[in-house]
Order: sequence, then structure tokens, then C-alpha cells
Amino acid sequence: MDRATAILMVGLPGAGKTTRARHLEEHLGALRLTPDEWMIPLFGQSQPEGRRDVLEGRLLWTALRAAERGLNVVVDFGLWSRDERTALRWLFSAVGADCRIEYLPLDHDTQWERIQQRFAHTPEQTFTISAEELLDWRARFQEPTTEELEGAPPPAAPQPHANWSAWAAARWPSLPDIYGCPAD
Repeated sequence: MDRATAILMVGLPGAGKTTRARHLEEHLGALRLTPDEWMIPLFGQSQPEGRRDVLEGRLLWTALRAAERGLNVVVDFGLWSRDERTALRWLFSAVGADCRIEYLPLDHDTQWERIQQRFAHTPEQTFTISAEELLDWRARFQEPTTEELEGAPPPAAPQPHANWSAWAAARWPSLPDIYGCPAD
């Protein structure tokens, strides 16, 4: 069986992650998992309190199972924190899959214009974002490091977590902590 590849889509809203993820889905015959496409149909709103993390955990569990069985996956979450990306790189390695980051940077003005256009044309597929929220999100976003983009081995998980599987299970409550050490 061929090794699967997991592609982690990284960037802020409006960066073009989902457009790129759809292209990768078609080009690679991959399973694409985009939480924004699930939130409104399941919960009737795009940001119901506490439910996004639960949904993302189940989608990640599905992605890991698919990758373990040799299917390429595209994880279209945004993944703003370095720890989220590190945990997923570690987890995909643990199930025997390759993993790479697709980072789509963009400047503030372009981002704001795209967000406004998206809401104007497809309001049923998105949610409102204020200018203040956008600035706050940009401040919280951690750009991928050169090491991440080049696929350097992940560092050890932060304490008190035994490994990145335990960290991920705490971050995404519906993702089980069942993954051992990454495969070589």
C-alpha cells in the first residue's frame, strides 16, 4: 500500500485555503475535510459555542483513519497555532502517513476585501467577521516556521502531555488519545 499524504491548510480567513483545498482534493484524489462546510448544516449556525472543537476532533479522527488506510487527506482547518500543526504532523506520522503544510499568507487589505466579497456573494456559506475580529485574529495567528514548512521532526509535546496524541485529545475533545509513537 502506498503511503498517504496529509496536507494541512494553514492561513487566516480569506486566504484561499478552501479553494486550494478543493484543487488538491481533485488533483490528489484526496478526502477533503472543511469544518465550515459542516457547521451550518449540522448546527444551524457557523460558530455554535463549543461545538466546532468537537466537530474538528471527529473530522481529524476520520482523516487519521483514512490516511492510515492509504487515502490522501486535506485538512482545511486554518490551524492558526504552531502546537495544532505540530500535533497533526506528529499524528499523521504515527499512522504512517506523510504530512506537509500548505501555507497561504495574505496581507490585511486583500483579506478584508475577500471576506467582504464572500459574505456579499455567499452569506449562507460563511459568517460575519468584523474589522476588529480580523485584527485580533491576525495578532493571534502564528505563521509557520521554516522548520515546519520543510517538514522537520516535531519537537516534544508540551508538559504535562505525554505526547502529541494526548495534547491533541485535550485540544479537540472528541479526538481519542489512541495514537502511539510516530512511525519511521
